[in-house]
Amino acid sequence: MEERVSGRPQKVSLLNRSVGTITGVQEVQGFNETEISLDTDLGQLVIRGTGLHVTSLNLEKGEVEIDGMIDALNYANKKEAASAGGLFGRLFR
Repeated sequence: MEERVSGRPQKVSLLNRSVGTITGVQEVQGFNETEISLDTDLGQLVIRGTGLHVTSLNLEKGEVEIDGMIDALNYANKKEAASAGGLFGRLFR
């Protein structure tokens, strides 16, 4: 499994499954009310839930804040991410 590590640490913080902060984010690949897909320093991170919103995005700091009911956080390696086609790939199948 390929692991990307940069000089900055990655931190995932959740409060009551409804508010989250993620650091080490390079790009928001896409989002809707049930899924947020992030490209992070450590690989693709997919957050699933209901009523999800990106409330703050600061790519200079590599930080994203989200809210909604968070059900799952899943890291995918490059092969898994490519075969899934990303969020938009699944939307337009």
